[in-house]
Amino acid sequence: MTLSEQYFLRAKEVIPGGVNSPVRAFKSVGGSPKFIASAKREYLIDVDGKKYLDLIGSWGPMLFGHAHPFIQEKLQEAIQNSFSFGAPSLKEIELAEKIISMVPSIEMVRLVNSGTEATMAAIRLARAYTSKDKIIKFEGCYHGHGDSFLIAAGSGVATLGTPDSPGVTKSTANDTLTAIYNDLESVKKLFEANPKQIAAIILEPVVGNMGLVLPKNGFIEGLRDLCNQNNALLIFDEVMTGFRLSKSGYQGLTDVKPDLTTLGKIIGGGLPVGAYGGRKDIMSMIAPSGPVYQAGTLSGNPLATTAGLAMLELIENNPNIYTELAKKGAQLKAGFDKISKDLNIPMFVQSLGSMFTVFFTAQEVNNFTDAKTSDTTLFGQFFHGMLNKGIYLPPSQYESWFLSTVISDEQIQFIIDSAFEVLENFKK
Repeated sequence: MTLSEQYFLRAKEVIPGGVNSPVRAFKSVGGSPKFIASAKREYLIDVDGKKYLDLIGSWGPMLFGHAHPFIQEKLQEAIQNSFSFGAPSLKEIELAEKIISMVPSIEMVRLVNSGTEATMAAIRLARAYTSKDKIIKFEGCYHGHGDSFLIAAGSGVATLGTPDSPGVTKSTANDTLTAIYNDLESVKKLFEANPKQIAAIILEPVVGNMGLVLPKNGFIEGLRDLCNQNNALLIFDEVMTGFRLSKSGYQGLTDVKPDLTTLGKIIGGGLPVGAYGGRKDIMSMIAPSGPVYQAGTLSGNPLATTAGLAMLELIENNPNIYTELAKKGAQLKAGFDKISKDLNIPMFVQSLGSMFTVFFTAQEVNNFTDAKTSDTTLFGQFFHGMLNKGIYLPPSQYESWFLSTVISDEQIQFIIDSAFEVLENFKK
C-alpha cells in the first residue's frame, strides 16, 4: 500500500470523504487520490516521491507555475511582520488599486477570503441595490457552495428551481431561477415569467466548471441587453478567468461590461483570497458606507494581499504571456484533434488561451446537457492512464485544465504523445 493510500484511509476517519473539497476524492474517476508533499514550477510531487506534470495549477491560480521565486521572496519579507492583523493595512489598498487599474468595469472592490464568499456577497448586494429577490444562474455554472447556487433546473426553463443539495431550503430555491447556458431564449422566458422580480444574472462568462465551454457569438451581449431592459444587474463570475484569459480577465476579450465582477485564485497568488467589485454607486451600498452587511476577520490578509500583488506585478511585467499561453493551448488542441481523427475516438476539444478540456463526446459542447453526453467511464480510464504516465489532469470530465507559463512546448508534445499511447491501448 502506498503512503497516499495509507493517508487516505487515515483521512476518511477524521475528514468527510477523506478530503476537504469533493473533487479531490477521485470519486468520479475511481481509485485513491494522491497526497501531495510539495510542488515546484510545473510539477507536483506526491508523498511517495512520484512527480507529475501539473495541468490543474491549484485550479487556476498557478499561472507562472508553483512556488515562483518572486512571490516567495515577497512572502518571506511579509511574514516577518506577522500573519494577520485584523486591522487595515497598506497592502489592501495597493491590491484594490491594482485590480481597479487592470479591470475596466471595477471602480471599487471589497476583498474577501474565497470565491464563494465573493459570489454570495455579490448577489446579496445585487438584491439590495435593485430591491428585487430573484436571480438567474445557468445550469452547469458553479459559483461556490452558497445556498443560492446549489439549485437545479425544474421541468421547464420558467419553472422555479428545486434544491440540489440537502440543507438548501425551498424558499431559497424559489428565488433562484436556472437557465441554459448559450440559450438566450431560456433567459428571456425567465424574465417574462417573473416580471420586475429578477435582481441579477450571474454567470461564468467562459465556463470552467462543466469543462471549458465558450459563449456563442452574441450570447454575452444579449444578456447585457436583457439586464438593461429589465433593470437587472449583470454579474461576471471571473474567479477562474480573472487575470488568466487576459490581464483584464474575460472582460479584456469583450466589449461587454458587467455591473459586478467576482474574483479569486490569481489575485491571491495561490493563497486563499476572493474579491467582488464593480460600479461605485453599487459598491457604496456595502457596510460601513451603506446598509448591506458583509465582514470577515481574515479579509485583506497581509500574506494573501502580498502574494496577490506579486502575482499581478508579474503579469504586468510579462505582457506576452497570454499570447505564449494561447500558442501552447492551440498546440495541445491540434494534437488532441489529430488523436481523435487517427484513433477514431469521438472527442470535442475546447481551448481558449490557457484553459482546455477534452470532452469524450462526438457532439459540440455548448451547455451542460451537451457536456453530459461525454463518456465519463472512458474519461476515468484516460485520467488514470495519464496519471501513470506522470501527468496530473483534473479528476473529473467536468473541469477545465489549466496551462502555466513554465510548461514547455516539448512538455506539451509529451502530453499529446502520452495521450495517444493511452488511448491507443484502449482501442486494442
